[in-house]
This record gives sequence, C-alpha cells and structure tokens, in this order.
Amino acid sequence: MKYDDQMKNRIKRMEGQLRGVLRMMEEQKDCKEVITQLSAVRSAVDRTIGVVVSSNLVECVLEAGKDGQETDQFIKEAVNLLVKSR
Repeated sequence: MKYDDQMKNRIKRMEGQLRGVLRMMEEQKDCKEVITQLSAVRSAVDRTIGVVVSSNLVECVLEAGKDGQETDQFIKEAVNLLVKSR
C-alpha cells in the first residue's frame, strides 16, 4: 500500500501534538488541558486509522477484482481492522 503525503502529514501533526503534551506535563500544566490535548491526539489517530483502512480497502478490492479473488474477504478484514482500533 502507498501512504500518501496527506497520511504522513497527519502522523507528523500527531507527533507534534504529543511533543506538546509532554512539554505540558513537564511544565506541570493543569490536567484538564493535558487531557484535552490527549483527546485531540486520540481523535486524530482514529481518523487516520479510518483513512488508512479505507484507502487500503479500495486498493485491495481493486486488486482482488483484477486477480479474480473474492472481495468479501478483503472487506471483512478491513471492517475487522476498524473494529479492533476502537
């Protein structure tokens, strides 16, 4: 699977957010502020998982169609990945 620049930028943004959370902890910031930022990171991770799985699903279904394979199995695997991520 190819990971485009948009996906990579999402990860870089999360990386920056996590560094910011660590800095907040080192500066003894209020726990509400830390939790707010951690929640934002978690949401970003969830959205990124959705993007990766949906992109992978499209790619796998198209590839399976070319090879004459059953696409149902690929769809089930993608759904399972999404369920596991929650």
